Amino acid sequence: MEDDLSAALVKALFDARTQRRLSISALAESSGVSRAMISRVENAEAQPSAALLGRLSGALGMTLSELIAQAEGGYDRGARRSKQSVWTDPATGYTRRAVSQPSESPLELVEVMLPPGAEVGYPADAYRFMDQVVWVLEGAVRITEGEEVHELSTGDCLRFGPPRDTDFANPTTVATRYLVALDKRVPRA
Repeated sequence: MEDDLSAALVKALFDARTQRRLSISALAESSGVSRAMISRVENAEAQPSAALLGRLSGALGMTLSELIAQAEGGYDRGARRSKQSVWTDPATGYTRRAVSQPSESPLELVEVMLPPGAEVGYPADAYRFMDQVVWVLEGAVRITEGEEVHELSTGDCLRFGPPRDTDFANPTTVATRYLVALDKRVPRA
């Protein structure tokens, strides 16, 4: 592992799995991630990407923000920028900042910076327990939900439909920033 947060993420993932009394096989089956890859991540032999963490956290019934907050030692009601959890995907450079710290509240706000040309995908299962709205702050993003493609620019907003495999892509030559509002009160199929 390259840094302390990556090592803490591995521990938080292991802790979340064992607290739910899930075997690696059960997590593999529910997440679509191979047992071998989960084992490699838990043994710090592979650094997880955003897509992989999205699959695993979704299968554990958590948002990625909740997993990152647990890795950083828990939740804080404060929202000062210096205290906000920040994680960067080693594979794409995608960076997510938990603007509102995840907690017992059903609402989360996450700021995302997507580098030029970057693409991050999440499976439908990552969204099955939440409603999500994306608001583009700067730049442009292409969001593909299943077969439906949404081209969004600065100021545009999109509320997600039913859970489907979703890709976020920055087709431009400049970084894109967007805000994601997650509402965990909304039960999904």
